[in-house]
Amino acid sequence: MQQKIVLKVSMHCSKCRTKALKVAAVAYGVTSVALEGAEKDKLVIIGDGVDAACLTEALRKKLCHASIEIVEQVKDSKPEKKEDKKELCICWPPHQVEYYRVVPDPAPAPCTIMVTRKEKEKQFV
Repeated sequence: MQQKIVLKVSMHCSKCRTKALKVAAVAYGVTSVALEGAEKDKLVIIGDGVDAACLTEALRKKLCHASIEIVEQVKDSKPEKKEDKKELCICWPPHQVEYYRVVPDPAPAPCTIMVTRKEKEKQFV
């Protein structure tokens, strides 16, 4: 289940914003990161299984102040259609079991490399 986390982070310059975005982007489960607010001081993170407390702590280590404002579940924008669809699986060829048995050759054929000179002359005549 996806969740939306809004964090208020003190970001005074573009370098601080870049740091905050990098820290949030590499966190486990994050799918998107964005800046919001009039002063671009709110970090909006959307992801699956994101730990908001650990993310806030990581932001506090890299930057100075960070606090959690909102943690909520994200609803899918596409409603699922409930239609009865029957899936048909056709396996072709039908499942067959094939057995093979290795049988040794009792009398091996002579090696074709060891052909005598007379036999070669017979082939080309």
